Amino acid sequence: MTTYKDAGVDIDKANALVEYIKERASKEGVLAEGFGGFALGYPLEGFRDPLLFTTTDGVGTKLKIAQEVGVHNTVGIDLVAMNVNDLITTGSKPLIFLDYIATGSIDLEVLKQVVDGIIEGCKRGKLKLAGGETAEMPGFYPKGVYDLAGFCLGACEREEVIDPKNVSEGDILIGLKSSGFHSNGYSLIRKVLKDKGISFKDFLEEFNKKAWEVLLEPTRIYVDEVLKVRKVAKVKAIAHITGGGIKENLARVIPNGFSAVVEKKNIPPMPHFSWIKDLGNIPEEEMFRTFNMGVGMVLIVSRDEADRVLEILSKEGFLLGEVRRGDERVKIV
Repeated sequence: MTTYKDAGVDIDKANALVEYIKERASKEGVLAEGFGGFALGYPLEGFRDPLLFTTTDGVGTKLKIAQEVGVHNTVGIDLVAMNVNDLITTGSKPLIFLDYIATGSIDLEVLKQVVDGIIEGCKRGKLKLAGGETAEMPGFYPKGVYDLAGFCLGACEREEVIDPKNVSEGDILIGLKSSGFHSNGYSLIRKVLKDKGISFKDFLEEFNKKAWEVLLEPTRIYVDEVLKVRKVAKVKAIAHITGGGIKENLARVIPNGFSAVVEKKNIPPMPHFSWIKDLGNIPEEEMFRTFNMGVGMVLIVSRDEADRVLEILSKEGFLLGEVRRGDERVKIV
């Protein structure tokens, strides 16, 4: 007699993981009502004329580091962060999150750590966990390998949507500090470390930490900061700085005929970037094209509101530059 389990798919483990998710998410207050069905409905209470916004993203090859060193809780936070940080650029309120976990065979203890991170990310992002999918695919993924994808839903009153068309000459760019590499550029980081013979478990004197501790620092979630700012000022545009760096992501919210002038000297120094730059002899232009360089998010506000916004953000925000007339959407000077 041959069973599904003999083929490498353990339904009992999958069910056990679902029960763990329900228990943990309920305990942490992020379990959406109706979790566990084929689909979930979420009430849009308190909205008059809402628009729905959706995002989807993953964690990239940062997962390879987590899997090599056996530390899995931080990448769950990354998964939520990469989605909810995109979502809040629209002005929408984060509502629900779903995850997709694919693996060759379910290792309950490993995936529980991943789920713990997702739940923590939902707490930080003010989201309810609506459900997801755990796909056990023997023969497709090697032993010990898993992949993650996330999906986020939010809503915003039509009149409160952040519209970059309102960006104009004289507006101020305000940067929000990143927590490190976030979840971008890891293929380059891994190549540099491999070329230099540096293990993820090696101790780095520059940081007084092991390499993996530096590299697995979770992506920062900016929901609290954006909500605080929007209570006191009109935000004209928000750019989440991910793959492509400041230049390519900021360009997405700058209208034709204007140029966002970013002053490098205003970016608070972060040792992560000088370390990998020097280690790999990476040109500065390539660094700015690959990494966030210490800027996790950029808010654009009018000049007369900039001081108030900087005061609200305290030490987490800084003057990054301004918007001028010009044909080059983003200049880094």
